Amino acid sequence: MNAGFIGLGIMGAPMAANLLKAGFPLAVYNRTPSRCGPLQALGAVACETPAEVARRSDVVVTIVSETRDVEAVLFGPDGAAEGLRPGSVVIDMSTISPAATVEFAARLRAQGVDMLDAPVSGGESGAIEGRLSIMAGGPREAFDRCLPLFEAMGRKIVHTGGNGNGQRTKLVNQVVGSLNLLAVVEGVRMARAAGLDPNVTLEAVGGGAAGSWMWSNLGPKIFAGDFAPGFSIRLHQKDLRLAKESLEELGLDAPGTALLHRLFTEALDRGLGEQGNQGLFNLWS
Repeated sequence: MNAGFIGLGIMGAPMAANLLKAGFPLAVYNRTPSRCGPLQALGAVACETPAEVARRSDVVVTIVSETRDVEAVLFGPDGAAEGLRPGSVVIDMSTISPAATVEFAARLRAQGVDMLDAPVSGGESGAIEGRLSIMAGGPREAFDRCLPLFEAMGRKIVHTGGNGNGQRTKLVNQVVGSLNLLAVVEGVRMARAAGLDPNVTLEAVGGGAAGSWMWSNLGPKIFAGDFAPGFSIRLHQKDLRLAKESLEELGLDAPGTALLHRLFTEALDRGLGEQGNQGLFNLWS
């Protein structure tokens, strides 16, 4: 199976590398061409346009920042849709609007192309180590066909139903994870103010009911003052905006999500957007 990969950022580059390591022939594209270099060294073919990637591929993976970016790489000038053949599959692993995802899938279906929306969770470390959680929506037959690619990038792979359900499930993940992150930030602030030993606190809390991925992975970084991005505040704020919009469409009151969206927007306004999402701590530092 020939694969294509569009979007070689913090998450996309290691995910693409894992496809190469698993033996998939790979064509790659990024708006900044220099990002293709490390993957070329591993055997990928660098392309000048998304359309060229699609012409070389049976399955095209996209992972970019925003809904409008997905639309551009799929349907813009020299977009992947120009090179896709009937019977091919597009896997969008970005986190974008569920409603737009359903629309994009319908447009591709008109060309005889299946689409899977398969956003991921696990951060940069999960992408590097090939242990992402992948939430895939779309036709079951396409999911089964693409499962070997998913298995090269992730550890927990779940088919969530029809198109849009992958994105909806990811937004549930972002709501739960964001509220947990705020709890970690407040816990670290409390521990520091009380003069507690960071390592002892991390061990004690991590072994009990409050233990979590956020506590174990981002808690140590906050204590150490490490705010390098595994997943940026800018992108996290975007995900919370999408979650807030979806909750409003469903008619649900969600005070926690509204609070987190406000806090992440404030962090963005204060110039913290390129810090890792653990940089939410710096609103109070």
